[in-house]
Amino acid sequence: MALSTWLAFFAASWAISFAPGPGAICSMASGLKYGYRQGLWTIFGLQLGIQCQLFIVAVGVGALLAASDTAFNVVKWIGALYLVYLGVKQFRTDAMPVTVEAGQPLDRHPVRTQILHAFLVNMTNPKGTMFLLAVVPQFLDVSRPLALQYVLIGATLSFTDLIAMSCYTSLASRMLLLLRKPGRIRWMNRGFGSLFILAGTALAAFSKS
Repeated sequence: MALSTWLAFFAASWAISFAPGPGAICSMASGLKYGYRQGLWTIFGLQLGIQCQLFIVAVGVGALLAASDTAFNVVKWIGALYLVYLGVKQFRTDAMPVTVEAGQPLDRHPVRTQILHAFLVNMTNPKGTMFLLAVVPQFLDVSRPLALQYVLIGATLSFTDLIAMSCYTSLASRMLLLLRKPGRIRWMNRGFGSLFILAGTALAAFSKS
C-alpha cells in the first residue's frame, strides 16, 4: 500500500470512527456506568469486534453477506434484536445513587461480560461488515501482499477507533459527578436505553440496496 493511499484511508478512518453509531452509544453507556478506566474494557471489546469483521471481509465471508439475502437478514436481525435487548435492559436499570468519584467503577461488573457485550455490538452489525466490504478493497494494492495490507488497515482502524471511543467514554464518565439523585440516573438510563433501541430499529430497517 502506497503512503498516499494509506494517508487517504487514515483520513477516512477518523470519519468512520467518530460517526455516531452503536459503538459510540455502547462506549458512552459504559463510561457513564463504570467510569473511564473500567470503560476501557468496553472499548477493547469493540476493537475485537472490528478486527473480527475485518477478518470476515478478508477471508471473503463478507461477500456471502453481500450475495445472500438470507445470510444478511439473519445477521441483521440478530444484531437489531441484541441492540434492542441492551436498550430495554439499560432502560430498566435501577436508579442507584452515584456515590463514587468520577473515573472509578460503579460496581464489580465482570470484565469478560463487559467485553463480550461490546464485541457483540460490533460483530452483530452487518452494516459494519458491508461498509468494510465496500470501502476496504478501494485501498488495497493487489500487486502487493494482501495480508500485510489488511494488518495495516486493521491497525489503522483500531487506532482511530480507540481514540474516538475513548473520547465518547471520557465524555460520559465526566457526567458521573452530576449524578447524585436517583431521578437523574433514571432519566439517563432511559436516554441511553432509548438510543440502543433506536439503533436496533435503524439496523432492522437497513437494506443492502
